[in-house]
Amino acid sequence: MTSARDTLFAKTLGDPGLFSFNESVVGVFPDMIKRSVPGYSTVIAMTGLLAARHAREGKRIYDLGCSLGASLLSVARHKEVASCELIGIDNSAAMLEQCRVSLDAELPDNTIALVTGDITEQEYQNACVVILNYTLQFVPVDKRLPLLQRLRQALEPGDILILSEKITQATPAMDALMIDMHHDFKRAQGYSDLEVAKKRQALENVLIPESLNTHITRLSRAGFASADCWFQCFNFASLIAIA
Repeated sequence: MTSARDTLFAKTLGDPGLFSFNESVVGVFPDMIKRSVPGYSTVIAMTGLLAARHAREGKRIYDLGCSLGASLLSVARHKEVASCELIGIDNSAAMLEQCRVSLDAELPDNTIALVTGDITEQEYQNACVVILNYTLQFVPVDKRLPLLQRLRQALEPGDILILSEKITQATPAMDALMIDMHHDFKRAQGYSDLEVAKKRQALENVLIPESLNTHITRLSRAGFASADCWFQCFNFASLIAIA
């Protein structure tokens, strides 16, 4: 899809309010995420490869918090998933409306199902791959383990969950460095100091990051046999958890 340039936080006056995936964000989301998340394109491309490797005939591939369908598109382009049922779930109707337009434009014959709803309240079954790319960080902390436990129950041994998140670091000094490097990255993508500051303010208490160790420990508690980080750039990381 064609994306407008993200200038949502360029105004000098006014409280930005809490960040939400509304129609204003939908219109600039592809530009916003590529300029805000270092390594985003790599994670999306490798999500497709990982899903293709673990696809099994007649099974489901879930993309939770699918937004505009970038991960779904990456997966659907691999012939190995042709016999799988692809399902995207998101709580933003505005996102899913544009997601359907994008999917149909890129893959006119697709049969991808899109569901509007809270991912913590859905039923999951018969899955071989579950994708959580930059989604769990928006889920209330007390609901994260129960969600992962339900997802593990929907998978069979050897199946995978892909989890990509903004993370915190083990020490305050390293955490501060990674935050500064992330801000430098965004400035290099054309965001002003004002935009960086206002975006951070808007996301405070909406996006709750955790450490890599916290994620790995929780995945183990949820019943996954193993989990580890396969990619990290500054304070953004992607993990693979094997059921």
